[in-house]
Amino acid sequence: MERSKKPAAIPVSPIQPTPQVSISDDNSRVTANLPTGERVDVLLYGATVISWKSANGKENLFLSSKAHLDGSKPVRGGIPLVFPVFGPPNAEHPTGQLPQHGFARTSRWEYLGKTSSESSSLPNSKGDASVKLDFGLSNSMLPDRKWDYDFNLTYSVTLSQDSLETSLVVRNTGSSNYDFQILFHSYLAVNDISKTTISGLEKAAFKDKTQGGKQMEPAGKAISIESETDRVYTVAPEQAITVLEQGSKRYEVERDMLSDVVVWNPWIEKAKSMADFGPEEGYKKMVCVEAGSVSSWNTLEAGDTWEGGQRIKML
Repeated sequence: MERSKKPAAIPVSPIQPTPQVSISDDNSRVTANLPTGERVDVLLYGATVISWKSANGKENLFLSSKAHLDGSKPVRGGIPLVFPVFGPPNAEHPTGQLPQHGFARTSRWEYLGKTSSESSSLPNSKGDASVKLDFGLSNSMLPDRKWDYDFNLTYSVTLSQDSLETSLVVRNTGSSNYDFQILFHSYLAVNDISKTTISGLEKAAFKDKTQGGKQMEPAGKAISIESETDRVYTVAPEQAITVLEQGSKRYEVERDMLSDVVVWNPWIEKAKSMADFGPEEGYKKMVCVEAGSVSSWNTLEAGDTWEGGQRIKML
């Protein structure tokens, strides 16, 4: 006997693809892939981002062909993390016994795990929209106490379909205040440095490190790289920095709690002098636009927390 009314079928939502995260066999790097094809690779040595690829496979970061990826020295390229000092430290400062740019980029970090953000539930959704990778470093993980303070760092790398975000949380877990500097040393890949300009810094004064740190007045125009360039600009974090190629926008750098921007390119002679920089004309394919807080010291009181970060958008 047939029923006159059959129960309606229960709709089943299709399973959406999710970001995939893997750890290399030698436990040296973490890789995350979005369902749409974007990818990021992070070395546990220095928690250094060494690759960020768009969905079409295009690389957005410059990595030297001679970069050391075995943990023997800081990585030349990608996004090295500078902490707690920028540049060569002053011997009289508490950071005076540290190497140039501090210890964060030369320490082995712990991978803490991933977090995925859900995308829209609307039809044609392509799965989760982003994935965040967290890494940790504390004073107990360092082989020596050349910087004699207690700290806990949480470094997050967030991969989205159109951007890469890096952020750092600094916790003072000790009983003494301390000073620190922070910089995301981003090596951006470009097609031709001679056709690349940087806007957003036209009204910003800067220190020219190729002239001994001489204070310079705002240039009043977009930056073109035509020789060795090493400048520290101070500009409000609300001001976005845009990298253009042949007049078309390629990247936009947004900053949070970071009032400085370093623009660096070694040019011909400096590139030749660096044993780990390659190929020889690699300077034509990169420009560093580095968000940080380095023109002065950040003081973190005992028990307090500081957080800052950047977002690099593909345009």
